[in-house]
Amino acid sequence: MRSVKYSPQSQDPPPATVSPGAESGGDFAAMEMAACSKAVGSRFLVIPTNRIFPFARMLVALFLWLYFSGPLFAQSQQPWWYTLEQGKMEFRKGDYGNALLAFEDARRQRRAMYERMERSLIDLLSIGEVRRLGDSLDWVERYIEERHYAAAGEALNELYYRVPKGGLNNSAAAALTSLGALKDYPEAEYWIGETYRIEGELSLALGQFQKAYELRGLFENKGFDTELLYKIAAIRKTLREYNEMERTLLLVLAADNLWIGQAANAQPGEGRREPAGAIPASASPSFARQAMTRTLENDGVNHFLILYRYNNPLTEEAHRLLGFYYYESGRHSRAQEHLMFSFLIQNTIIIEEVLRRQYDFSFSTLEALAEEINRSPLLSAYAEEVGYYKTAYYLGMSLFGNGKTAAAGSLWSFLGSQRGAGEWQSRARNQLESPHIERVVEMP
Repeated sequence: MRSVKYSPQSQDPPPATVSPGAESGGDFAAMEMAACSKAVGSRFLVIPTNRIFPFARMLVALFLWLYFSGPLFAQSQQPWWYTLEQGKMEFRKGDYGNALLAFEDARRQRRAMYERMERSLIDLLSIGEVRRLGDSLDWVERYIEERHYAAAGEALNELYYRVPKGGLNNSAAAALTSLGALKDYPEAEYWIGETYRIEGELSLALGQFQKAYELRGLFENKGFDTELLYKIAAIRKTLREYNEMERTLLLVLAADNLWIGQAANAQPGEGRREPAGAIPASASPSFARQAMTRTLENDGVNHFLILYRYNNPLTEEAHRLLGFYYYESGRHSRAQEHLMFSFLIQNTIIIEEVLRRQYDFSFSTLEALAEEINRSPLLSAYAEEVGYYKTAYYLGMSLFGNGKTAAAGSLWSFLGSQRGAGEWQSRARNQLESPHIERVVEMP
């Protein structure tokens, strides 16, 4: 240890000095006492310098740790929905590792917040005075307001933001149950699954999508469950689990009112510009399908599209995929029904878009409508997206499989005249020359 200089103005003896050799071999405690001793009236307090520098280094290290860990503390205090949005940004940039971490953090943050609120409400409802109030939610709210239970009040406000108060039937127990259900975060489950899907982990992605679908009642976007079912069906198809794919697509059709519900959603033609349709507003779905099927089989596709319109883009893909699947498995009657619905929805969307541009347009034939499709890049892109010509071809094949050769021939004739149909033009021409049931190696 270095010696500290002694002030000559003082009458006190200088503090003892310790040589380097004595520090290593002498009595360390005595050395420290000697170094820290001071005379009465001395102006200087001697502090061992070998104690100053480690303490300074510790202060610097603490400062640096607080400086760099500050953003981490700030991030942990972000709301769960903001963390989810940050994960989406990382996902869109292709940083799937950080995106997955953010989605898991969002799920964890939401659960922690609602668990805290649930505990606050449970603690309030456990108070003897509150228990004597019964199950009345209004009385519980009044008690919270009078006694200033801020945490429980915050929990109820959050609950009412997510769940309409009228649906709780003025029940405190129902409020507690509904608040507990909010701990789950289906959007985070979906995005975790989407990250797994992008990275090729289809089994993990499937599990996450199914978990998100089970929590579909908590989705803020109430129509998102249909898109989720399509994701599940696509994975089932990739994994060649066709029976599960079929069940999933049939769940999509549960929202198709014409298929299982009210037939009033099927509109006849184009109002004043077309003949009235054959489906009464009170007709059952089975009757509506039978009427549409008879028109298609007996009068051909052009007369069918003159009579009927049906705009339901959410279920079009499900009908199309089921039609392909049933045709591949030899169930031509079921394939015909679904492909008929798919082709009707496709043409309805196309005709309505043409009407938006040409108010006096009136459908006459598929050939005339195809000219409108070819003139519009938007309609051409839509036809490519939904497999318009492919749907028409397999609808004709399913009709032929059911013995309806005339209706099938009208569709093949249409396809044979369309250069934009690609391979479906040549295949339709082959069918016109020599009609036969194609052997399908794999699902179309």
